[in-house]
Amino acid sequence: MNVILESVISCPHCNTKYAETMPVNACMYFYECTNCKTLLRPAAGDCCVFCTYGTVKCPPIQMNKSCCA
Repeated sequence: MNVILESVISCPHCNTKYAETMPVNACMYFYECTNCKTLLRPAAGDCCVFCTYGTVKCPPIQMNKSCCA
C-alpha cells in the first residue's frame, strides 16, 4: 500500500490552504495557520489536524492502524 505523505491543510477561519508533509512517526495535535495565525486542533474523534483539516488522512489512518498508539 502506498502511503501519501503530503496533505493540504485548509484553515476554517480564513480559508488559507497550505501543503504540508505529514510525519510518519508522530501526530500533529496543533497547527498554526500560516496566514491568520489561528491555532488549529483536531475535531472530536479525529487523532490529528491532518485528519480534520487535511486533504489526506495521516499515515497511520491510511494504513488502517491506530494513530499515535
